[in-house]
Amino acid sequence: MTKASKVPAASPRLGQKLRVLRRREGLTQQQLAERLKISPAYLNLIENGKRPLPAQVLIALAQLFQLDLSAFAEDDDAQLGSDLLEVFGDPLFDATELVSQDIKELATTQPAVARAVISLYRAFTARKSGGNDAENRPEQTSVPSEDVSDFLQRHMNYFPEIEELAERVRRDARADEDLGRGLNNYLEDRLGVVVEIARASADPATLRRYDPLQKRLTVSELLPPRSRNFQLAHQIGLLTGSELFDQLVKDPLLQSADARALARVALANDFAGAVLFPYMPFLEAAEQSRYDIELLGHRFRTSFEQVCHRLCTLRRPGAVGVPFHFLRVDIAGNISKRFSGSGIRFARFAGACPRWNVFSAFLTPGMIKTQVSEFPDGARYFCISCTIRKVAQGYTQRHALHAVGLGCDLEYAKKLVYADGVDLGHVIPVGVTCRLCEREDCSERAFPAQKAQLVVDENVRASSFYSSSGRKPLPVVR
Repeated sequence: MTKASKVPAASPRLGQKLRVLRRREGLTQQQLAERLKISPAYLNLIENGKRPLPAQVLIALAQLFQLDLSAFAEDDDAQLGSDLLEVFGDPLFDATELVSQDIKELATTQPAVARAVISLYRAFTARKSGGNDAENRPEQTSVPSEDVSDFLQRHMNYFPEIEELAERVRRDARADEDLGRGLNNYLEDRLGVVVEIARASADPATLRRYDPLQKRLTVSELLPPRSRNFQLAHQIGLLTGSELFDQLVKDPLLQSADARALARVALANDFAGAVLFPYMPFLEAAEQSRYDIELLGHRFRTSFEQVCHRLCTLRRPGAVGVPFHFLRVDIAGNISKRFSGSGIRFARFAGACPRWNVFSAFLTPGMIKTQVSEFPDGARYFCISCTIRKVAQGYTQRHALHAVGLGCDLEYAKKLVYADGVDLGHVIPVGVTCRLCEREDCSERAFPAQKAQLVVDENVRASSFYSSSGRKPLPVVR
């Protein structure tokens, strides 16, 4: 049986959002209470966090003010608060007396102001990295890839319209019989697209190319069958879902033409994943195999990373999978993909914590590593990681090596085959990023903690230059 998703309306933290909405509409508590058909006293209790926001009141608010219920999603608050904490973790603000609670309250009560502060900080860091020459300063104040990540996060990486379209295409293509042949025939017979396999020597840097004038799709021979099928499905998505994608990318989170173009590619990828992994059969297989990624890859003839991606999209109401987070990093620590369905927070403006097991995966290429991570706020996650090799252009070319990490809240760990035999009580203390982490004694600390005073003692060498453990006198051993 699948576990239904939690209803966000049951949390008293939403009262602050309700207060902001009421004030924005210029209503008193008495006036809003009358419209919601509740007592002013009860509304006051909700706004002050002393009573939960009932589902019927939330629905009434949505109808009254034409609201999208996702505006009351607490995950957005938490991510916004985390991003804001990271911004104010910059040494630039060390002289201020802001405390974490002040910053979190700003994110909750004034989200528009919080986002404006983050945009301003992004512009500041972009200009600073561009140097003093005004001609070299980047004009764009937001990073398209960051905007797309926020867009996918807001939708929890689940788009029901895309799922419906993928199911229809898969059925019409008779993909259950032979996926590759079915997709190829669908392109040629239904869309009038000629599919060709190109020799690597012709254009070694291009894996897929579509010519809209000649209606010709070329895929490289370098792609293994699983990747070739994905690219065929991706192109079908762009051709059959173009109008749908155009509607979805009108989201205000996508602030530029580049971000909207990049979002269309991400939506086509989601479509391709939905074609390769039909929702209910895949969810049932995932639960039956206890989320064995390698087994699922064999069954659906896909890659490790493709399975991980699809596991992060199982958000259909009434048929929800384990809420996972996902990230992909290179050997230099750059995060090229990220999504949080588990509630975990990712660094946006600084390096991530080196104690995350996705980084240590590079020490044992090809092996799956497990870890129970505990964050400073007490949240615990069960995480797995493994390296993956990207498509190379032949023996003489370098194989790009990445590591992917997949994880969930510890409460779901026993649903995963990877937790068998693992001591779930053995936790590894981790953080989001050094500046925000309060663990001063961490031997892998690269920067001083935001709240800690830097004390330099030339006569003491601790496990880390910024560690506080060396400040206490050691007992003398005689």
